[in-house]
Amino acid sequence: MSNTIDLPRRGFLGAATMALAAAQLGLSQAARAQTAMPRAAPLPATAPGTHKTFGPIKHVRAGVLNVGYAEAGPADGPVALLLHGWPYDIHSFVDVAPLLAARGYRVIVPYLRGYGSTTFLSADTMRNGQPSAIAVDMIALMDALNIRNAVVAGFDWGARTAAIMAALWPDRCRGLVAVSGYLIGNQAAGKQPLPPEAELQWWYQFYFATDRGQAGYKQYTRQFARLIWKLASPKWDFDDATFDRSAAAFDNPDHVAITIHNYRWRLGLAAGEARFDDFEKRLATAPAISVPTITIEADANGAPHPKPGTYASKFTGRYEHRDLAGGIGHNPPQEAPTAFAQAVLDVDKR
Repeated sequence: MSNTIDLPRRGFLGAATMALAAAQLGLSQAARAQTAMPRAAPLPATAPGTHKTFGPIKHVRAGVLNVGYAEAGPADGPVALLLHGWPYDIHSFVDVAPLLAARGYRVIVPYLRGYGSTTFLSADTMRNGQPSAIAVDMIALMDALNIRNAVVAGFDWGARTAAIMAALWPDRCRGLVAVSGYLIGNQAAGKQPLPPEAELQWWYQFYFATDRGQAGYKQYTRQFARLIWKLASPKWDFDDATFDRSAAAFDNPDHVAITIHNYRWRLGLAAGEARFDDFEKRLATAPAISVPTITIEADANGAPHPKPGTYASKFTGRYEHRDLAGGIGHNPPQEAPTAFAQAVLDVDKR
C-alpha cells in the first residue's frame, strides 16, 4: 500500500549509548518540533513482546457500559489512559504499561465497547460505533474511576478517541499522544470521494457497507483481523500466540455490530444517537486541539493515514511530531513500545 496519499478521512551515557538508545527507540532523524517539547529521562529499551499478559482484568460500571480494563502502577500516580484500535485490543500496550508504571504512572488500559470483557449494561442500548460515543465512554470511565485528568494516548480508533477527548474536554487531558495525528472526522467529509488510489485503501469500509460484508466479518472475524494486521504492519513479524491473545477480544458479542456501525456511520449510511448530535456538530468544525501533543507516524504504516504536514496546524499548544523508523507499522505501541512510552512521558513533562 502507498503511504504517501493524503487521506483526510483518517481523519519517539555517552555518545555510543545515546546512539544505541535512539536506534532501539526507532526514532528517525526527521523528528520535527513546532514548539520545544521537554524531555523526560530516557526509558530503558524494551524489546517488543517482552511481556505477554496483564494482571487480572478489573471492571467498573461507567456510563452505559461495564468496562473491562487492565491497570498497572501506583493508585495515586498521574494517570495514563491508553486506547487501542481496530482490530486490536489492550495487548497493544502490554509492553508500554510496565514502562510507564515503573515511572510512577497509574496506567489504565480499557477494552473499548465491543471488545474483550467490556459489555453493555442494557440489551436495549444501541450498539453504536460512532466516534463521539466511544469518547464519551472514556470520559465516563474516568469519572467512574475518579480520575480528574490523564495523558491520553492511542492509535487507530484509540487515536481518534483520544483526539476527540482532547478537543471536547481539554480540562480532562493533560496531554495527547496520537499515532497518525489528527483523525477527527465527520459524516460530511466521509461522503466526499477520494482519488482511486486512496479509495482502494478503504476497501474494507466499502465491504462493511454491504450485508455480505457484515456476514463475512461475522463468519471470518479472526481471519479478517489477521489480514488487516499484515496489511497495516507489513514488516511486523508477529507470531500466532501474539495474535491469538488479542483475537480473543473479538469474541465479544457486540464486536461485529460495533465494527460495522462505525464504518457505516462514517459513510453516512447509518445514523448515530441524537444524544451525541451536539458533539458531532462541534467535531464537524475540525476543532483545534490546545493540549500538549506529540503525534507519531511510522515508516511502514500500511494503513490509510494523512501526511503529518496536513494536520500540524490543528495543534495549537505545545506540539511535536515524531517519525519512527525501522519498519514500524500501524501499531507503534506494540511494535515500538519504548518509543511510544517515551512520548507519553515527554508530553507530560513540565
